[in-house]
Amino acid sequence: MVPFLDTATRPSFSPEKLSKVSLFETGDLFCDLYCLEAGQAQKIHAHADGTKFYYVITGRGEFTVAGETRTLGRGEIAWAPPGEDHGASNPGPDRLVCLVVMAPNPDPGAGS
Repeated sequence: MVPFLDTATRPSFSPEKLSKVSLFETGDLFCDLYCLEAGQAQKIHAHADGTKFYYVITGRGEFTVAGETRTLGRGEIAWAPPGEDHGASNPGPDRLVCLVVMAPNPDPGAGS
């Protein structure tokens, strides 16, 4: 386990779909970078037992939580409590990178 990470060196993009880059994971939570090219989106979904947040590192994106959609930019955060529908999209034109954390970890056996 590396306790210090530079998120600026980690983004990875895919032309086909949203790219999820795992930064670290424990039995308690996961921490990823979500990297979205212009036009890419995460399907609106919910987690019965998990709280998730999206922190915008670069770009601007549209974030939906509980049926409300807002455009957020660098330094802004959206969070979804357990059971609330949520998702992210990048209307463009620039790339979007978000730090995404969820607890509890929906797959606690995968912790590293």
